[in-house]
Amino acid sequence: MKKFVFWVLLINLSYLGFSQQEPQLNLYMFNQMAFNPGYAGSNNMICANALSRQQWVGFKGAPSTTLFNVNAPVKPFGINSGVGLSLMNDKLGFSNNLNVTGIYAYQMDLGKGKLGIGISLGFFNQTLDPKWFIPTSDYHTQPSGDPLIPENKESVFVFDMGLGLYYQTDQLFVGLSSTHVNEANLKYTKGTPYLKRHYFLMAGYDFRLANPLFEIIPSMQILSDGVSSEITFNTNLLYNKKFWGGVSYKAGSAIVGLLGIQLFNGIRLSYAYEFPTSDLIRGTTGSHEFMVSYCFNMSVERSPKRYKSIRFL
Repeated sequence: MKKFVFWVLLINLSYLGFSQQEPQLNLYMFNQMAFNPGYAGSNNMICANALSRQQWVGFKGAPSTTLFNVNAPVKPFGINSGVGLSLMNDKLGFSNNLNVTGIYAYQMDLGKGKLGIGISLGFFNQTLDPKWFIPTSDYHTQPSGDPLIPENKESVFVFDMGLGLYYQTDQLFVGLSSTHVNEANLKYTKGTPYLKRHYFLMAGYDFRLANPLFEIIPSMQILSDGVSSEITFNTNLLYNKKFWGGVSYKAGSAIVGLLGIQLFNGIRLSYAYEFPTSDLIRGTTGSHEFMVSYCFNMSVERSPKRYKSIRFL
């Protein structure tokens, strides 16, 4: 019981007093538009992703994330572009965060590939519904006696903005982006925390093997808020453009196993299981992440039957 109370308080107080921690997705290589608006329209198809993440199963109040996004290529006034919509709901302890953004990306040819320059604009809503259990004694401070501890349910809406660059060739992809660029203030009755700006760097390469049925796709992601950083290394093996599996290593914190399958044209299922290597293993059975993706072509031209790389979802 003491460990439970300690973890809940630690997670929530650091969350409120320091920054808005972005969800750390293990299937980042298949869902790049979640944090990079420059990706919108880069696939030249209409693509939708739905993801559910249950983190640290076994901890009451542990993070839970639901994500949906869709993007499509467009050509307003003959300008190669991409548009998209992203909805993310992230729950942690007694906080519930909703982020809704519209996305635009300008797509241009560059060298052997294509560069997307994107922007996301929308709103961020955080709702706090605190439920405290504090013993009544001279040694414990009640919420009413602390100017920074919330007591009642509150909800705050703020404007949110993100920027991103995404470059890809037939085999290479590189993305650089930032979320919460404007670092909006969350004005509560007690205290005014703000959305901390986060930075994402992603890169990967599709190695074609001698046997055309197999491909190896290593990738990496660096997530930073300018103070602390997390780096993830991943390698996936693709078979016959339909089945894939891989492993990721989150430096110093977890090992992740990944699996995926293409059921039929355009629809894919992905799953990731995260096994913590830190002290968190004492209180959790791990984290689970599921994703469904669907891509299709609305043009009158013949739709492609296969993807060149599993990163194009």
